[in-house]
Amino acid sequence: MYKILKYSFYDLIRSRWSFIYLLFYLLLGIVLLFLNSNLSNAIVTLLNVITVLIPLIGTIFGVMYYYDSKEFTELLLAQPIKRSNIFLGQYLGVAISLSISLIVGLGVPFIYYGLFISDKIFEFLTLIIVGTFLTFIFTAISFFIAISFENKIKGFGVAILVWLLLAVIYDGVFLIFLVYFEQYPLDMFSLGAIMSNPIDLARTLMLLKLDISALLGYTGAVFKKFFGTNLGVILSYLVLIFWMIIPILGIVWKSNKKDF
Repeated sequence: MYKILKYSFYDLIRSRWSFIYLLFYLLLGIVLLFLNSNLSNAIVTLLNVITVLIPLIGTIFGVMYYYDSKEFTELLLAQPIKRSNIFLGQYLGVAISLSISLIVGLGVPFIYYGLFISDKIFEFLTLIIVGTFLTFIFTAISFFIAISFENKIKGFGVAILVWLLLAVIYDGVFLIFLVYFEQYPLDMFSLGAIMSNPIDLARTLMLLKLDISALLGYTGAVFKKFFGTNLGVILSYLVLIFWMIIPILGIVWKSNKKDF
């Protein structure tokens, strides 16, 4: 698995798409910090960008890599190599290369603008951590979807639909539900709904870390009461790990079951 991971990683890290992805974050960080040297404001702006963009890029890259390397994968399947090692190695290669592009692309401009001597270093680290989690989660989901569908168009369609559901539609339905049932106590429901979506969970963790949960009103107070505690933070990261493990187990199960 390590050799396949190494090959996939080097193959992706040399590709122009990885370079473009890194360059995008590098330019984004430079522009935000140039226009406003306030690190806190830059982090808030980045939060709004990465919670939508990272899941989308992870989804697209994962599906593209699986289908584009299908012939090479079939060659590997003919060798005495465990199936799960092949697909897990490819998945980790994609996820790690995307994560490095994110870390380097945002890290360089923020370090240059004095991140290490700022009191916002922990907020930035939280941003990078949740961004990395989202990368691993959505890359795993995209690999599972791609393995499940032989047809490339159908696989792409389902993957984008899943991203659209979690990034856009879910929040709209959640908001409508809160407004419609506002006369009922929805504290526990709200917490459960946030944890049922990794994008919302990552966004909530960052909002609380930036101490701007007051903008969410009563809902923000509920979230701060739970997610603001050490137990709440630990549980939140455990839920993110759970979101990452489930599609990985799906990849292993599907790869062992599928007739290639």
